[in-house]
Amino acid sequence: MKHLRPLGAYFFKYRLRLGVGIFFILISNYFGVLAPQVTGYIIDYVQRSLHLRGYKASTRPANYDPLVRRFTGWIEGMHLTVSDIVAICGVTILALALLRGLFMFFMRQTIIVMSRHIEYDQKNEVYAHYQKLDAGFYKANSVGDLMSRMAEDVSRVRMFTGPAIMYLCNLVALISMTVFFMVKRSPELTLYVLSPLPVLALTIYLVNSIIHRKSEALQASLAALTTNAQQSYSGIRVIKSFVQEKAMLRFFEDNSETYRRNAVTLAKIESLYFPSMSLFIGISTLLTIMIGGLRYAAGAPDMDMATIVEFVIYINLLTFPVSAIGWTASMIQRASASQKRLNEFLQTEPLIRNKQPAQSVSLAGKISFRDVSFVYPNTGIRALDGFSLDIAAGEKIAIVGRTGSGKSTVVQLLLRMYDATSGRIFMDDTDIAAIDLRQLRHAISYVPQDGFLFSDTIENNIAFGLAKTGDGVIRQAARAAAVHTEIESFPKGYQTLVGERGVTLSGGQKQRVSIARALVKEAPVLILDDSLSAVDTKTEREILNHIDSYMTGRTAISITHKVLSLSGFDRIVVMEQGRIAETGSHTELLEARGLYADMYKSQLALDARNSD
Repeated sequence: MKHLRPLGAYFFKYRLRLGVGIFFILISNYFGVLAPQVTGYIIDYVQRSLHLRGYKASTRPANYDPLVRRFTGWIEGMHLTVSDIVAICGVTILALALLRGLFMFFMRQTIIVMSRHIEYDQKNEVYAHYQKLDAGFYKANSVGDLMSRMAEDVSRVRMFTGPAIMYLCNLVALISMTVFFMVKRSPELTLYVLSPLPVLALTIYLVNSIIHRKSEALQASLAALTTNAQQSYSGIRVIKSFVQEKAMLRFFEDNSETYRRNAVTLAKIESLYFPSMSLFIGISTLLTIMIGGLRYAAGAPDMDMATIVEFVIYINLLTFPVSAIGWTASMIQRASASQKRLNEFLQTEPLIRNKQPAQSVSLAGKISFRDVSFVYPNTGIRALDGFSLDIAAGEKIAIVGRTGSGKSTVVQLLLRMYDATSGRIFMDDTDIAAIDLRQLRHAISYVPQDGFLFSDTIENNIAFGLAKTGDGVIRQAARAAAVHTEIESFPKGYQTLVGERGVTLSGGQKQRVSIARALVKEAPVLILDDSLSAVDTKTEREILNHIDSYMTGRTAISITHKVLSLSGFDRIVVMEQGRIAETGSHTELLEARGLYADMYKSQLALDARNSD
C-alpha cells in the first residue's frame, strides 16, 4: 500500500467528488439495511395479528432504526387491515430498493468519473515527466516498457482509484451498518454468525501477499512483450528483407508464453477468492438458521421468527461486499504493483535540468568549448578529450572526421542532451549550464543524423515547433532544402501523410524535410548533424547553396564525413579520437596535406568511380 501514497494528491484534488461519492455510498447502504427491518416487522406483525400457532412474542423488543419505528408507528396508527399493511410494507421495501439503486447510480457517477479524471491527470503527469528525462534515460530503457507503464500500469491504477475505492467504501459501510443492526437485534446470534470472518481475513491476507508478487511478475512480462512487438513493428522492413519472420515470431511466442504462464498462475490464485467467499457466506447462513432455530425451539426469550428472517437477509446483504473483498484486494494489489513501476520512473530525476536560478540571456550565436571532455555513462567510451573550439557569431563551421571521432558528441553537449564530464561550454560568454534550458534549445535549429518525422502531413512536419507560420514560409524553406518540387509531385502535395517515422519517404527526402523544418525556425544557430548523408554530392552542394542565404548572420555548424562540398565554409575542423587534429579553410587544409587532404583524395576517387 505504501506505493499508492502518491495518489493522495489526486484524491485531494478531487476531494469534492470523492466526498460526495462516499456520501452516496452511505445513503444507498442505509436504505439497503432498512429493508430487513421492515421485513422482520411485517412477519412479526402478521404472526401477532393473526394469532398464528406457535407465535411467541420476544421479551426484547426489536430495536429498529428510528425511521423504521416512525414508519411502523404511522401504519399501525391508521388501523388498516393486515392485507393493507402487508401491501404497504411490500411497496415500501420496493421503494427502499429503488432508492438504494438510485444512490448507487449517483455513487458510480461520482467515484468512477473521478477515477477517469485521475487517469487523465496521471497519464499527463507520466508523459510530461518522460519528456523531462535526459537522453541517457532513453538509452537505458526500452520504448515498449515506457509505453506499457503509461498505458497498462496507469489503467490498473485507475481500477484502484475507481472501482476498488468504491467497493472498499461500500463494503466497509454496508458491513458496519449491517453488523451494527445485527448486534442491536441479537448480540449472541451475531457472534455465532460472524465467527468465520477471522478465518476469512487470514485467507485474504495470505492470498493477497502471493497476488502482489505475481502481479509484479505479470507486469514485467507484459512490458517485455510490448517491447518485443514495438521493435518488430518498427523494424518490419529489416525483418522482411532478411526473411526473419519465423524467427521473430518464435521470439514473440516465447515472450507471450511467459506472459501467459504468469497470467494463468495469477488467475488460478485469484480463483480461490470467490469459492472461499461463497463458502463462508454459506456457513454463516447455515449457522443463522441452525442456531437461531435451536434457540427459538428452546424458547429463548430474545429469539423469534422475525429475528431469524432478518439475519438471513442481512447475511445475503453481506454476500456481495464480502465476496468483493477478494476482488477489491486483488485490484489493490495489482494497482500497488503498477504504481510501484510508475514511481520508479516518476521518482527518477532528470540529469539534465535548469540550475537555479536559470539565466535568461539574449543569444546571438557565439560559442566556445573550453577543454571539454566527455565519457558516455552507459558504455564508458571517451568521445571527447580536452576539446577546445571558439566559434564567432555568424561564422560557418564544418566539423569533419572519421566515424567515432566525436563529431556528433559536440552537438549533443551543445544542446545539453548530456553535460560535459569536465570542461565548460559557453554561448555568448555565458555557461550553457546556467542558461534556461528551453531558451538555449530555442536558440538552436538542429537537424539530427536520422531525420525523424512524425506520422503527420509534410506541412505539419516542416512547421513543427512553430506556434504560427504562413504557407509561404513553409514552401520557401522546402525550396531551400531542395525538396519542394518532389513534394509538389505527390498527389496531395504538402498534405501528404508520411507515415510512422516518415516511412513513405526516401532517406534523402526525409533528411531534406528535416532540414526545411530547421530552416523555418530562424534560430541564431543552425546545426546540420550529418544530415545530408543520404544524398549525393551534387544534391548536397545544391542544398548548401540554397540554404546559404539562411546561414547569413547565423552561426552554422555542419557535421559531416563528406569533404567534397565544404569549400564555402569559413573554417573546417578535423577531428580524430575526440580531439582537434587540424583546423583551417578548405584551401589551407589541402595545402597542409594532412588528414583532411587524405580524406578529400579518397572521397574524390570514390566519387569518380561511382560516376563511371
